[in-house]
Amino acid sequence: MQVEVLQNELREFAAARDWEQFHSPKNLAMALAVEAAELMEPFQWLTEEQSRRLAERPEDYRAVGEELADVQIYLLRLADLLGIDLEEAVSQKMAKNAEKYPIELARGNAVKYNRRAAGPDSVAAS
Repeated sequence: MQVEVLQNELREFAAARDWEQFHSPKNLAMALAVEAAELMEPFQWLTEEQSRRLAERPEDYRAVGEELADVQIYLLRLADLLGIDLEEAVSQKMAKNAEKYPIELARGNAVKYNRRAAGPDSVAAS
């Protein structure tokens, strides 16, 4: 996926409809949150196993694809408007996460880095 190409297409789409007036960082962040919430709806009452087999539920599977696209659209627009290079931001965040979650402590462990105990009774893998 080429971020800049998509951002250009989205910029042109919004400009052609005179929507830039509505695309403030605040509004785009709020729209992104709304779409992320809508992404949860098809999963709401599924079991863990049913959620892993979502492709077996064509209507829900299609809905999730559409909501993922909506999330991506607003994310790309917000980053574009703020001048944030998403590829660079993701790369930097992954490097930061690698430091916070070293393999020897994080493998098979869902405990957040700031909740790991420092002593022998630690929940984290030793």
